[in-house]
Amino acid sequence: MGFSEKIRKLRRGKKLTQVQAAQEIGISMRGYQDMELGTLPRYERLLRIADYYDVSVDWLMGRTENRESHKI
Repeated sequence: MGFSEKIRKLRRGKKLTQVQAAQEIGISMRGYQDMELGTLPRYERLLRIADYYDVSVDWLMGRTENRESHKI
């Protein structure tokens, strides 16, 4: 499962629309739509997404199967 599928699944798991998810994360709706269509985010945006969904950046980017966030 790639990045776009993961954020779509996470958003749907919270029962949010793309508009709601974008507002919660603090990005434009179009930017969120683009990511669900396959555009990879900049680092700062990636961190906000990982924090909001409480998952690891490495999991979002496909580097590990461990979803757990390791916040300090």
